[in-house]
Amino acid sequence: MMVRGRLSTSSVVRRTAAAALALCLVALLSSCGGNGDKTGVSLIIKTQTNPYFVSMKQAALTQANKVDAHLSVATGLADGDTQTQINAIDTAIARGDRGIVITSNGPAVNAALRRAKDAGLFVIALDTPLDPVNTADVTYATNNFQAGKLIGEYAATRLAGKKAVVAMLDLYNDQVVSVDVDRDHGFLAGMGIQPGSKTLNAKEAKSGKYTGGKGGDYQIACHQPTQGAVDGGRKAMEQCLSRNPDINVVYTINEPAGEGAYAALTAANHQDKTFIVSIDGSCQGMADVEKGIFAADATQYPGKMAQLGVTAIANIDKGGKPPSLPQGQAFLDTGTKLVTAKPLPGITNQTPQEGKQACWGTVGK
Repeated sequence: MMVRGRLSTSSVVRRTAAAALALCLVALLSSCGGNGDKTGVSLIIKTQTNPYFVSMKQAALTQANKVDAHLSVATGLADGDTQTQINAIDTAIARGDRGIVITSNGPAVNAALRRAKDAGLFVIALDTPLDPVNTADVTYATNNFQAGKLIGEYAATRLAGKKAVVAMLDLYNDQVVSVDVDRDHGFLAGMGIQPGSKTLNAKEAKSGKYTGGKGGDYQIACHQPTQGAVDGGRKAMEQCLSRNPDINVVYTINEPAGEGAYAALTAANHQDKTFIVSIDGSCQGMADVEKGIFAADATQYPGKMAQLGVTAIANIDKGGKPPSLPQGQAFLDTGTKLVTAKPLPGITNQTPQEGKQACWGTVGK
């Protein structure tokens, strides 16, 4: 029960100490054990449960030690949690950080990032350009269209002129996200199929001729959303097979969707009648290529993105020039490679063992 009355001396001391601690946590000023003379950098990632973003955190921490920067790490509570990211941006401003490196959970964070830029912080986006892209000062990301194109070229060449019956396992079907469109359209371009739209998926002609490899007939059996998850990939593949049991090529937006698709194919005893191509480049993915679960995988380098971001802010703080974009480009490309255990003539590739040298995550390293 609450007792009203005069506070004791010990209560006053406790409240004073608590208030001081709260101020320290909010501002993290040097008097509270802050950055000292080190460059303050705030890394804000989507979640700490996805190995992709965990690898960013690990690489950023290592790089911060190398360039004498103080790295503060914040994360959304789940994919799509923008409010926690907004709070972290405001904390970085209050703390006096020199810059922010962020994988945004959505456009709701844009206003906070503009506040950070107005306060003099250098803002770097990782993995996916913001919308609009100039919300960040610069972006380090994978060229997702090129990654999709690599696996599309591989698929077309592997078919060797046979009819392609293609399952397209995308990210969403109820919202438009650049990574979803870029990877989908890149795969179709690699196959030699016109996407039919610059901004939307599933607008290509559902049958016709593909011109990649030796060329041949194609049929798009389905476009199904997966949310980039194992369960989503499994359900999507089950639905596609129920519509067309002749599927022999499966495109997946990422490795988790690909793992789910393979589980569905195996359950239907269809795994030897088709092949899966995907995008990610995790250590688990490299192992899956080695085992034949994926025929090919286009890699990404999230650790490299984070390292470049931390280094750029540290250099700026020391008086160096900020990174600049190549003319006509919206982001700085951190590269992609095709990894396969079954190389094909005319297709440049890495082996799974080579892919493991730069993979992210823990399996296979």
